Amino acid sequence: MAKEMGAVVLAEGVETAEQLEFLKIIGCDYYQGYLFSKPVDEDTFMRQVFRVDE
Repeated sequence: MAKEMGAVVLAEGVETAEQLEFLKIIGCDYYQGYLFSKPVDEDTFMRQVFRVDE
């Protein structure tokens, strides 16, 4: 329904490859969850995503 309304869809809590495959099939735009990374603190996030060195 969200896609029909033109919304961008984010799935949270993706933990398995099977869940990811299903979300891809139904057209989900973005995903997050333990399958990709455990929660990290801000400093670790900045280093991993933006390659910021202190």
